[in-house]
Amino acid sequence: MAAQRLAALHAAAPSAFSSTSSASHGRPAARSSTTALLPVALPRAAATLRAAPSRLLPQDAKAAGSGRSVMCMASASASAAVASGAAELKAAREDIRELLKTTHCHPILVRLGWHDSGTYDKNIKEWPQRGGANGSLRFDVELKHGANAGLENALKLVQPIKDKYPNISYADLFQLASATAIEEAGGPKIPMTYGRIDVTGPEQCPPEGKLPDAGPSAPADHLRKVFYRMGLDDKEIVVLSGAHTLGRSRPERSGWGKPETKYTKNGPGAPGGQSWTAEWLKFDNSYFKEIKEKRDQDLLVLPTDAALFEDPTFKVYAEKYAEDQEAFFEDYAGAHAKLSNLGAKFNPPELYQPDAPPTTGAADLQTAAHTPQGPGHE
Repeated sequence: MAAQRLAALHAAAPSAFSSTSSASHGRPAARSSTTALLPVALPRAAATLRAAPSRLLPQDAKAAGSGRSVMCMASASASAAVASGAAELKAAREDIRELLKTTHCHPILVRLGWHDSGTYDKNIKEWPQRGGANGSLRFDVELKHGANAGLENALKLVQPIKDKYPNISYADLFQLASATAIEEAGGPKIPMTYGRIDVTGPEQCPPEGKLPDAGPSAPADHLRKVFYRMGLDDKEIVVLSGAHTLGRSRPERSGWGKPETKYTKNGPGAPGGQSWTAEWLKFDNSYFKEIKEKRDQDLLVLPTDAALFEDPTFKVYAEKYAEDQEAFFEDYAGAHAKLSNLGAKFNPPELYQPDAPPTTGAADLQTAAHTPQGPGHE
């Protein structure tokens, strides 16, 4: 699908996308919009000028003007291509919203995006060996990893949307679904950008063991080992853990939690499992409050949850988020956006921004540089 999208972009603006930005630690190199859209015709015009006498002959002026014309046309075509990609993403987001209304699948869609990006290793430079948000989770070999139990159901939910919008990569779709689920559950608006490229085959999937374990012998050390490898810090580990305010843990999938509780026996969705919070389809800071107070035996507390209030450094942030939901939302939005970009390779470099104002030319196209800093159950 990545190849189809890239081919479509080349067809729209063959000179505007003559080069692809290189990635370091999962982020495209920042470049100005002028550099990103430099057409192949312009160097030819420059060569003509260098070879000409100091006084331009009429044909030389015509050639130089032609170069500028080609650049303007390429810029406009590139702008149109990016706007078209953003429009598709907006339409897909509306379909995801409708899906959420009918299936209440917010938690598993969050998990889908997180588990695709959470395999990232900042110490590996090459793509896709470094893992991350590259759509590899769609292949059976990765879906069968122990930490991904049940995610085949999430893939079935989003596949019709992928079929409807084939130019959207799986990597983008997984992250779009995850961010939309957070927002529709009452959480913060995530500052997302799109344009991720998919891996092409199961041989490009990461090895098993990249994702966190819920019950390690040394929970805080384990969290740091896994999330530091991704480039996350202690604050981001804690704030991202707050996404457990959504969803349930099912013992038949993860080995953790009760078969059902008073909060889950009637659904919505398939009944059963044990949730971290009483309103497990509402995104708020109640996760931190419940973990801190431990007042309800029907609510789940994993060893890695308890560590947030046991480890001295983690506790500072956990206490803050238990008291201040606004601070939690603000920090969560930034950390989720970072997580969604881990290891991703973007093309075109002018990333799709569904909520950005329409572009009119090269000067209006925004090139985003991403810092790779950055699981849930259902």
